[in-house]
Amino acid sequence: MSEVLTRNRIIGIVVALSIFGVDQLIKWWVVGPLQLRERGVIELIGIFDLRWTQNFGVSLGMFEATTTEMRWVLVAVTGLIAAVVTIWMLREKVLGEILGLALILGGALGNIRDRFNLGYVIDYADLHFGEFRPFLIFNVADAAITIGVVIILVRSFFFSDNDDEVSDEPIDQTAEKPAETL
Repeated sequence: MSEVLTRNRIIGIVVALSIFGVDQLIKWWVVGPLQLRERGVIELIGIFDLRWTQNFGVSLGMFEATTTEMRWVLVAVTGLIAAVVTIWMLREKVLGEILGLALILGGALGNIRDRFNLGYVIDYADLHFGEFRPFLIFNVADAAITIGVVIILVRSFFFSDNDDEVSDEPIDQTAEKPAETL
């Protein structure tokens, strides 16, 4: 394995673990010192508040876990997805792809931990313009997953596989060079 490939994969793992750590730290801060659960809402600026929300579903609140069994099914399914993303990330060679997958993985791990420990995901970030909310209430993990998916989609639509491919093969410097023309 080349040094660049090893470095790219290590960067991916560090990014995933960093997203997980930041997500969990902010959730701890929101629940603990800020006591958002008890307060309900903390108005920060005109368009952004912290608002306590318990998300029992997955993306966009879909597939809500209304029973204990459904909770564990969601934990298992999202865990399986995280495992697939991990394998995909470790098989990728290009840093751009690895970073997108790392964001998805880190966010998934943060939300899986919430669902495993609490039975729901803690959401708190409320971006709004008056009554208009372009997003549901979200958290750092959700934002990382969304950004990671966008990176993967943009790269797949606008970059060819050869644009920034990392090669594992050493460059053959002994190959014959074409004769120079006068």
